[in-house]
Amino acid sequence: MSKKTLIVEQYGSPIRRNAKQRLILRGLGLGKMNRRRELEDSPSIRGMVTKLQHMVRIIEKA
Repeated sequence: MSKKTLIVEQYGSPIRRNAKQRLILRGLGLGKMNRRRELEDSPSIRGMVTKLQHMVRIIEKA
């Protein structure tokens, strides 16, 4: 049984964002523009993505 994953892409800049949002980006493994990460689909990851709706998008659900 394989785990569900999300591909998350950062499209917004962390410049002039508060420190909490930058820490959330680092927690997702992002930090620079146009980076993508494949992450486990869990409630904690979904919550982090929700906090950064203006900077990240979910590209693909696998």
